[in-house]
Amino acid sequence: MKYFHWISIISGIVIFNCGNPNNFPIVDDRSIRLPGMPAQEGSEIVAEADGLIGVEPKSPYSELYILDSIRVVVDDPYETEGLFDSPRTLILYALPNGNSIEWTMGKHKTDDWHFNIQHIDAQIKWLRENTSERYTVVYLEAPELSWPAWKESHINYGAMITKVTDSLRSMYPHARVFLISHSGGGSFINGLIESREMIPRWIKRIGFIDSNYGYNAAIGRKIDSWLNSDEDNHLTVFAYNDSIALYEGKPFVSATGGTWYRSKMMITELGENRFLAKTDIQEEIIQYRSKDDQVLILLKQNPTRGIFHTEQVELNGFIHSVLAGEKSESVGYEYFGKRCYDQFIRMETPSFR
Repeated sequence: MKYFHWISIISGIVIFNCGNPNNFPIVDDRSIRLPGMPAQEGSEIVAEADGLIGVEPKSPYSELYILDSIRVVVDDPYETEGLFDSPRTLILYALPNGNSIEWTMGKHKTDDWHFNIQHIDAQIKWLRENTSERYTVVYLEAPELSWPAWKESHINYGAMITKVTDSLRSMYPHARVFLISHSGGGSFINGLIESREMIPRWIKRIGFIDSNYGYNAAIGRKIDSWLNSDEDNHLTVFAYNDSIALYEGKPFVSATGGTWYRSKMMITELGENRFLAKTDIQEEIIQYRSKDDQVLILLKQNPTRGIFHTEQVELNGFIHSVLAGEKSESVGYEYFGKRCYDQFIRMETPSFR
């Protein structure tokens, strides 16, 4: 039986490398405010802090709280006896601003639109059905439903994120770990990268689904070193031209404040040490891909000046973030195409225990 153990938080000051050799303006991801996310300024849905507690995952879902009320749900449908050390992929999914785990998992018809914009539960079920990999998913919900706000309120957020990820990984010590995020969830990934000298070798995939607002050159250098350290490491970045998008007739992201601009920064900086081939793969979608398939950056153009923030997840985006660069990439599904996972959408929200 595996248990978490309480690990005391190491207090300290996180030192940032603010180098900016390409003269891109620095954007603080904590300042990003997206339309249609009413809870991102704060929420009454805040759990009581139980500390880092012991838990053995039950089939299929287990709920726990870590540190200062970070809510976690583990989706592990496999028989747990004797399988903790078995090969599997552990996906840590950092939730978007203003979204609960229930909304993120998704379900069928409801009066609340939040349930129909991500469907991570159905997408992971599709992956389990259509690949031979064991996927265990950990949903990470920030207090006040905002990772950027949580980071802003904790000077030692880097040490705290390290404790969260290391402790969750201890459940499956031999698993490949994927870090995937949407919207403000990218702040969690950025916090992990910023606070470590290098990205841990056990992280095999990093996925930003319209979530790389806080990207900077220092993060880029660490990602570059991490990619070079193992040919099995993969980076996926999906963005749309939010710099010209309109909400109620007005721009809501500055020309340099959104994921479109941050993604172009990544292309420029990561492209210094590897060739990223540019291809028009679909109508209005431009692909930048490295020859070794380790890097995939997809940019959706936006001639209608619409908002495609959640569609990048909903339209098979989570699946594509997991499979890009693998032999099963685009087999049985299309990024930004028809939802391939509808048959797996839950009828009701699951109960957690």
